[in-house]
Amino acid sequence: MFLACVALFSSSPLALVVAKPELKARGSGVVINEALHNEASTYRAIPGKGPEKWDPANSKKFVHFDCGTDTNNASKALLETVKSLRDDNKAGSPGAKLRAKALLARQGPILVPTVFHIVSTTANAATVLPTMPEAQIAALNKMYNPIGFQFQLLTTTWTTNDAWSIGAGDSMNEMKRSLRQGGYNTLNIYFHTDLEGGILGKCSMPSQIGDPTSLVAVLPSIYFDDGCSVNAGTMPGGSVFGYDQGMTAVHETGHWLGLFHTFEGYSCEGDGDFIADTPPQSESTDGCPVEVKDSCPGLEGVDAVHNIMDYSTDACYEGFSPLQVERMLQMWGQFRAGK
Repeated sequence: MFLACVALFSSSPLALVVAKPELKARGSGVVINEALHNEASTYRAIPGKGPEKWDPANSKKFVHFDCGTDTNNASKALLETVKSLRDDNKAGSPGAKLRAKALLARQGPILVPTVFHIVSTTANAATVLPTMPEAQIAALNKMYNPIGFQFQLLTTTWTTNDAWSIGAGDSMNEMKRSLRQGGYNTLNIYFHTDLEGGILGKCSMPSQIGDPTSLVAVLPSIYFDDGCSVNAGTMPGGSVFGYDQGMTAVHETGHWLGLFHTFEGYSCEGDGDFIADTPPQSESTDGCPVEVKDSCPGLEGVDAVHNIMDYSTDACYEGFSPLQVERMLQMWGQFRAGK
């Protein structure tokens, strides 16, 4: 299932003008380091969500992530699995259980075949430089190699198609049916120069494809929409200010490997992201707080603002929690390994 992200807009947003070098976001009193910003930007705060940002360098408005990648859109198979794993009760077929167990005790990295697709409009065809795909795969591996994943860039396709680059309506599915390569274990990332809605990224999550007890291979047409769509301006050296180090693709790949946001549910109660060592968090993070941010005071822990599955700026990201790493390995073994 492809989980489409949506740009969420408040009917009466609070406009904040960001003056360098710091700002206060959403009246929270949290000081956000904006040293990367060379000129003022305008944020419109969406209570409990990420801000929409006006980037004066590009005269564009962006909503950072704000994906539909949440429990409301996740497949039944995925939800059942993460709930069982949270309760330390492994789910799935015996073969999948053995694969996941073997991965946790593996020697050497998991090799993930990867294909990049640069999809541009005619007007913006020159905005993605030939060096950017290699820089992007390096950004992925910098964050994932230490936890046991290695992404192998098999090829990069270059397509100029205005409709596909925007990705509105049926154009997104048409593009994927035409361009997607590899099996269900192959990460396909589509970098759009003009991705609709002002969003920076959206991605699918793993799910059960076909009958896990069958030896018959699942046709690629069943999972043609698997993969991530990312604004090309977020690639290293790109044009989206503060989000130009390749970390949007790193974040979206976390979804592709089965992780929810650290603030899943936007609440201090409930299941959250189904990960025991990420503290409760009721709101996403804007920018990169230099002071402690605690959206669930009174509960153990503070907001994991440096966690890749929050909404922080690229320079703020540091990595994943130990149990997030374990979860990605389990999801790989359950849903993608060998498929």
